Amino acid sequence: MKSVNLRNVLLLGHGGTGKTSIAEALLYTSKAIDRMGKIPDGNTTLDYDPEEIKRQYSISLAIAPVDWKDTTINLMDAPGALNFEGEMLEGAKVADAAVIVIAGRIAVSAERGWDLVNERHLPRAILLNKMNDESIDFNKLYGEIREEFGKFCVATQLPIKENRKLVGYVDTLHMRAKRYGANGVVSDMEIPADLMAQATELHEALIEVVAESDDELMEKYFNGEQFTEDEIVEGFRTAVKSCIVCPVMISAATDNYGMAELANFMAGCFPSPVECEKVFALNEAGEDIILPIAEEGPAVAFVFKTIVDPYVGRMSMFKVMTGTIKNGDVLHNVEKDCDERISQLVVLRGKKQILVNQLVAGDIGAVAKLQNTSTNNTLCSKDITVTIPPIEFPEPQHAQAIIAKNKGDDDKVAQGLLKIKGEDKTFNFRQNKETGQMIVTAVGEKHLDIIVTKLKTRYNVDVVLSNPKVPYRETIRKKVIQEATHKKQSGGSGQYGKVVIEFEPGTQDELEFAERVVGGSVPKQFFPSVEKGLQESVKSGVLAGYPVVKLKATLVDGKYHPVDSKEVAFVSAASMAYRTGLPNAAPVLLEPIQSVKIIVPDKYMGDVIGDLNKRRGRVLGMTPVEYGKQEIEAEVPFAEMFTYATDLRSIAHARAKFTSEFVRYEDVPSHIAQAIIEAAKAEE
Repeated sequence: MKSVNLRNVLLLGHGGTGKTSIAEALLYTSKAIDRMGKIPDGNTTLDYDPEEIKRQYSISLAIAPVDWKDTTINLMDAPGALNFEGEMLEGAKVADAAVIVIAGRIAVSAERGWDLVNERHLPRAILLNKMNDESIDFNKLYGEIREEFGKFCVATQLPIKENRKLVGYVDTLHMRAKRYGANGVVSDMEIPADLMAQATELHEALIEVVAESDDELMEKYFNGEQFTEDEIVEGFRTAVKSCIVCPVMISAATDNYGMAELANFMAGCFPSPVECEKVFALNEAGEDIILPIAEEGPAVAFVFKTIVDPYVGRMSMFKVMTGTIKNGDVLHNVEKDCDERISQLVVLRGKKQILVNQLVAGDIGAVAKLQNTSTNNTLCSKDITVTIPPIEFPEPQHAQAIIAKNKGDDDKVAQGLLKIKGEDKTFNFRQNKETGQMIVTAVGEKHLDIIVTKLKTRYNVDVVLSNPKVPYRETIRKKVIQEATHKKQSGGSGQYGKVVIEFEPGTQDELEFAERVVGGSVPKQFFPSVEKGLQESVKSGVLAGYPVVKLKATLVDGKYHPVDSKEVAFVSAASMAYRTGLPNAAPVLLEPIQSVKIIVPDKYMGDVIGDLNKRRGRVLGMTPVEYGKQEIEAEVPFAEMFTYATDLRSIAHARAKFTSEFVRYEDVPSHIAQAIIEAAKAEE
């Protein structure tokens, strides 16, 4: 397959709009499969993972080449749930065009898909699926699309209904009508009289679009001359490629209505990789450069996704950015500074692997068992060293503590998470040294649920989730002087040490130890012992057992015995002074405070701010960031943030996003502190 005959198309849209069914119907229409699978039956080509079959929605980006006439369309089906936004980003990185699927209403993932294609300036079309649903009002939905996405969204197809049943469509670009038949076959029909005026208006709008695509056509349009059929086709294709127009089409994938028309459109109007003309990369000095897209010359490939298959092992999915890659080639991994041998190239049709001898510029394929390569790595032939800018994945914010249900399985949990991390860059896990908990952070509850299920089904380990422990701290608010004596006599040499220590608020998180002993009441060789006793003591506060910060302790006096005084005696005396003195120094409980930045549509501002107030948050300011959206800056106690990712998605209907980071510790309100202290005592 030549690069000019390739199309890389990403299907975007909300869950339930029928993206996977569209891909299935396209595979069937192109005769790649001999029967159409159905999502309820669990037998579609692209939803092949056991969890996808069980849940009946996509959770991973899946790819299938659709051979249509002389073109191969690498169709990428992205999940619709924003919990799996990373999969959408992987597809957008290597797509050259996109189809945004809408069914009945404009849902949030369609909006996110629109933002993605705008960010990458991808040619796009909108496909109104499930138009065989009698409840869907085309004109109402079309009006909402133009209101939301702009007037350059123009319908190239109008649905024809008889007795409220979808029976055909009007092609408004060429002003002809088609009736649907069995297996997607269409036949000619007259344009219905009640649609003629609307079709004519849309045709005139599309002719204006064609005129805008070329200066000569614009001049011809102003002179009142008619365009030829070839001029209309070529002008429309140029307008699509240049993002002058976003065609709005219709389909009913489960009935195989509109699939041939969609395939014709993608093959005929979307650009090939060669027509995208250039690839942005970085040279060895980190400077921006542009690579030409050509089958000849040095090869550069970008790994955009990794699959961990229990049977095959790790499989790297990549796009050939330029050049040609063949079986047996040795490519250099620039980020890992190592060579990788390409042992067997494949293209994927869902889980099916199709062996190929080579992949040319613009094509998408996979290779198994690369030793060191992972997602976001660039592979180059020996004649060139460049890197492709990486995919910027969202930072996960939904955190939970995770522990093995069965004792002895902790290592299996960590190993399983590490393997899942290899294919999913939108979650993290770490061991919290202070609390001893393993913390896993995901995009949302649904995302974390998938991770837990993979641990069970793939790696045979059950886990339990819980809210992370809050790393509280303790400190004091006033100065006290406390003396303490350690004395032990049990025959033979004894133990003796007396200290007088001044405790006061400090300025550093770590213990500040000083001494101003006069007259040698405590010899210098025992100063480290006093400090050691205090360092061990501050690990556990006197209120609830949390570490003590911002504490200054000064040894001011004491007493020793020339025979019985030993290091251990002064260690113990210092600890006694700490435990006795700190309760009298106005001890307080501190909690971590997070700096939170939330980008939210204006219409949800009030609800979001109200929710922050309920979480004891303080709103610091609001800044417009783009049309119709604001960035809210706030500070919120960490203890109130456990469910925020899920709650914010509910409050703002998944149209808001946030980031958070630790900023400082503050006093816990007294009524809350009392409950924490009582809970800590109950656990003792």
